[in-house]
Amino acid sequence: MGDYYKTVDSEWYKSRLNGAILCVLAAFTVLIARLFYLQVLEGEEFRRLSENNCIRLQSLAPPRGLIFDNNNNLLVDNRPSFDLGIILKDAQPVDETIKKLARYMEVPSESIEELISGKRGLASYKPIQLSQDIGRDALAAIEVHKFDLPGVIVNVRPLRNYIHRGTAAHVLGYLGEINANELRLEKYSDYKPGDYIGKFGIEKTYEPFLKGKRGGQQVEVNASGQVVRVLETVDATPGHNIMLTIDMDLQKQAEEMLEGKAGSVVAMEPSTGRILIMASSPSFNQNAFVDGLTQKEWNDLVSNPMKPMINKALQAEYPPASTYKVVTAMAGLEEGVIDEETAISCNGYYKYGNRVYRCWKRGGHGTMNVVDALAESCDVYFYQVGQKLGVDHLAWYANACGLGSVTGIQLENEKAGLVPTSAWKKRRFGVPWQGGETLSIAIGQGYNLATPLQMAVLTSAIATDGVIMRPIILKSIETVKGEKIRTWKAKTIGRLPVSKATLDMIKRGLWNVVNTQKGTATLVKLENVEISGKTGTAQVVSRKDDDFADDEDIPDALKPHGWFVAYAPSENPKIALAVFVEHGEHGSTACGPIARELIKSYLES
Repeated sequence: MGDYYKTVDSEWYKSRLNGAILCVLAAFTVLIARLFYLQVLEGEEFRRLSENNCIRLQSLAPPRGLIFDNNNNLLVDNRPSFDLGIILKDAQPVDETIKKLARYMEVPSESIEELISGKRGLASYKPIQLSQDIGRDALAAIEVHKFDLPGVIVNVRPLRNYIHRGTAAHVLGYLGEINANELRLEKYSDYKPGDYIGKFGIEKTYEPFLKGKRGGQQVEVNASGQVVRVLETVDATPGHNIMLTIDMDLQKQAEEMLEGKAGSVVAMEPSTGRILIMASSPSFNQNAFVDGLTQKEWNDLVSNPMKPMINKALQAEYPPASTYKVVTAMAGLEEGVIDEETAISCNGYYKYGNRVYRCWKRGGHGTMNVVDALAESCDVYFYQVGQKLGVDHLAWYANACGLGSVTGIQLENEKAGLVPTSAWKKRRFGVPWQGGETLSIAIGQGYNLATPLQMAVLTSAIATDGVIMRPIILKSIETVKGEKIRTWKAKTIGRLPVSKATLDMIKRGLWNVVNTQKGTATLVKLENVEISGKTGTAQVVSRKDDDFADDEDIPDALKPHGWFVAYAPSENPKIALAVFVEHGEHGSTACGPIARELIKSYLES
């Protein structure tokens, strides 16, 4: 019986051992087969890869988001840029490769060597950029001779393209190469040297939405650094698209009418606050910043006395001149200083203390009420209203009308203007307020400062029976598939501090400015549309009592600025606007015709 069990155990152990041996043999057979495949069947291929090829990662720049106007017209897109570079590790012999490249590019080899010399200490496998956006002729020359140019590479990236060169430049902004200081900022932590970012306007303010997300490729390159094949690709994600409220046809028309002048036009839809026009003149070509400005070109821009790099619609502050008289009228009526029947006589001047304050009309306007004074812009009338109110009462109404603070539009660097008070002057200059200064403030001179955007918003509020709308210039931000990421809708941000009766008187005065014989803007009148508005002439320097020589004697740089604010139609307004021309002298002649033609175009479209 014992022998039987011994025999069974022996057989069982042999069976297990044989099974283990078979498993080991099978494993070795697979291993040997795999080695045979790699070393014999595919040996030549892998030898080529190991000797001549390597795997590299290439970054893929994302297409930047597009920008459209209110009518879905494309304003800003991207075009391909062919950027020339060299990888020193692959460009052996480097000196010979540089000479050939210089010959094919038709440039001195010294210029290429100069670009490389300062970067030879970098990792030899990292590309050194030699030229951006080389053009199709240069690209063709490189491609034809690429086998003679080891290590020379051409990368394709999307380059910003502003379709309407110079138009709406201050709104759209421009791109520039990121600098060392910006690279240190947290918000640019995922950028690298050579990237382009928004530097101004919409491009800067909405950079996080427009930029997109970088992609990449894993590629196989040969000994010359040329791509043999793409192993894997992670596509770049395009940036989001931006939809503006701007009407590009009106914008173009406004900028054409401002050509040769320094000034601004802001037009908005009173019921929604949507900005239809934001023109600033002179403008600049945004594509020049993408292509690369020379130092001379940049110096010419920043030293230009007409300041083309400033968005005058919201960054330039000017005395509002007689357009401010609507604020003085509101304050006087609401405070009971005047009423509809209050008559003030104007004989061409008003004596206050030991000084004489002149009216713009030398012979005077005669006896006027508030509606007439607005229509004919009588300085003497508003001198006396302002004197009775005092500067601090005027300031309260100006602030309540939105002056002295930013409007909150979706653009950076908006200026707040200035509404002076007695306390402000004491803090600023250390001296008390003088009564005569109030007279200047009452007609929009003195320390008063406002932007064209602020005056457009105020005019729009008058047009909408006192409702102050937040100005908006962006409708929405959308994905490439049209899905809305963010939208902006009409929003009321306040009301004018006046009764309906007061506002009715103000509106009658503004209607009379354009539509009565004695109004200061009869040139603006249209046959089929009633326009209401207010002219303004802002003095650049104070005039003395005897300074009434012909205007032709005044140097251009000292001529007054021109203002015109308006809304139309007078009943159920569809558009409100502010037009400003530096040294335009008279709002009625320098600004009124611009406003008239823009109103006509908008209402007829």
